[in-house]
Amino acid sequence: MKILCIHGPNLNMLGKRPKIHYGELTLEEIYQTLVETFPQIEFTFYQSNHEGEIIDTIHASLDENYDGLLINPGALCHQSVALRDALEIVAIKKVEVHLSNINEREDFRKINYIKDVVDQCFMGKKIESYIEAVKFF
Repeated sequence: MKILCIHGPNLNMLGKRPKIHYGELTLEEIYQTLVETFPQIEFTFYQSNHEGEIIDTIHASLDENYDGLLINPGALCHQSVALRDALEIVAIKKVEVHLSNINEREDFRKINYIKDVVDQCFMGKKIESYIEAVKFF
């Protein structure tokens, strides 16, 4: 199984962001945990702080043989119709992940433009959100 794992803006700063919301792990440590927990899965990891680059990566995934797309869009889920439209094009199983529970945070985080174009969302359990998401595939 091949999974494309995309991370949006500011997620490269994990480990420096408020631990109450995002936990202790860096993005590299999250990647390592996934690889060690699921050795039978081939992961492709990508992170960008630029919306267009993330959309380009989603478009490029159409030419690959991925079985699933896991995305932690960060704040882009609250504001990007363009990201929503790109995800809608992808026919493989898609899962949204958030380390914190965005539905229990600030009101603006309760807006989610991509929730209706993904198959499932896992949030609020920090690294366990990722583990549950990969198991979903």
